[in-house]
Amino acid sequence: MNPPRLVAFLIVPPFVLLDLAGPLDAFHAVIRNFAALGQSAPYRTVVVSEHGGPVETGSGITLHTEPMRALEAMPVDTLIAVGGAVAHRPAVPGEVGEWLRDYAPRVRRVCSVCVGAFILGTAGLLNGRRATTHWLDTAMLQACFPAARVESDPIYVREDPVWTSAGITAGIDLGLALVEDDWGADVALQAARRLVVFLKRAGGQSQFSPPLQAQVAAGAPFGDLHAWMSERLDGDLSVVRLAEQANMSPRTFARSYLARTGSTPAKAVERMRLEAARFALLDSDAPLKRIAARVGFGDEQNLRRAFQRQYGVTPVAYRERFGVVGEV
Repeated sequence: MNPPRLVAFLIVPPFVLLDLAGPLDAFHAVIRNFAALGQSAPYRTVVVSEHGGPVETGSGITLHTEPMRALEAMPVDTLIAVGGAVAHRPAVPGEVGEWLRDYAPRVRRVCSVCVGAFILGTAGLLNGRRATTHWLDTAMLQACFPAARVESDPIYVREDPVWTSAGITAGIDLGLALVEDDWGADVALQAARRLVVFLKRAGGQSQFSPPLQAQVAAGAPFGDLHAWMSERLDGDLSVVRLAEQANMSPRTFARSYLARTGSTPAKAVERMRLEAARFALLDSDAPLKRIAARVGFGDEQNLRRAFQRQYGVTPVAYRERFGVVGEV
């Protein structure tokens, strides 16, 4: 049996505890599953900070850490950076960036969770690479590191040897993706099951859904309407019917909706129906015909054409790539 792979978490306060605990527990779920089978641990973990010692999280819990330079005497396989920005500005000590710039070539993978991407950026590791972070901070990340190609949508981005993820629970997705890269899908799915993660999302999936985007963009005037629409996707959602629900004339409604959301009502309805279809494909083995009727496309040909146009793949291909049917 090969020695366990050492996964090191480099934390820079302030940071969200779940950004550390999520991926950390993903690796420990694998360790527990291997132990249950009487097998040696495939991983061991260590948490480090700039100087070591106690570090306080954003939720007020204090963690014990080792100094980051202690890693120089350890056979680290994967390093994951957590934290590193506050109040919409970077908060990465220069010494951390300089140390990581020199140290990174010694490890197989360097990763970040949420605003940990600012740590990688300070070390120059995002230059010329695709990267992501929490969607609220992508604009700041791009401004701070213009040589990076920052994307606001993905759950995580893999650009070997650098992996970056979105925030909070996306760190679990990153951890499971790293496990899958090491041990295969079955081991990752068993870890997801232990964590009671219903769906192990893939990196190509969005950080947020079109209905949520629409509600954020529209604000109060159309928030209630969107909720009403989401409960009636298989019904009449024409402009006339939506205008009636919004207590406006069809012309006034269409003009106001476009101004507030940047989308026509018809496009918004299609996106909501596609989102519902997408989740149905992921969460069930229902046939396309049934899904198409349930979400308001009428027949599977309409669903197939709209899905291909929006996501660039057929519904069947999307299900095969991202879907996990049954309990995970």
